[in-house]
Amino acid sequence: MTVILSGLSLALAAMVWAIANLRIAVVTGPSMYPTLRHHDRVLVRRTRRPRRGDIVLVRMPAPAGAHWIVKRVAALPGDPAPAHLSGPRVPAGMLVLLGDNAQASADSRDFGYVPAERLFGIIVRRI
Repeated sequence: MTVILSGLSLALAAMVWAIANLRIAVVTGPSMYPTLRHHDRVLVRRTRRPRRGDIVLVRMPAPAGAHWIVKRVAALPGDPAPAHLSGPRVPAGMLVLLGDNAQASADSRDFGYVPAERLFGIIVRRI
């Protein structure tokens, strides 16, 4: 009986963690092609600690309200700033985000640094 309860407790704990930390998002547009395609469904893990190279989900302001974008983290605070951005280093609390498909991506080349506080999480995998 103890083994069954332990297994159920572990399963319940895993479910609670997943509900609190995982979301499903749908990719729109070609900006992350070929890594991700339009209408791909992805699993997103909530975190505020991205690493360089992670693909992330970020909330961006827009004239008609907030929208979500999927981009790759190209640089973190303290990293050398890319040539298209000002300053020698990426400022504290900021990220540089780029799409994998440069010709079809609105990203830090267009809107500059992105506040890290807008980060929702990292893409764990396509589902």
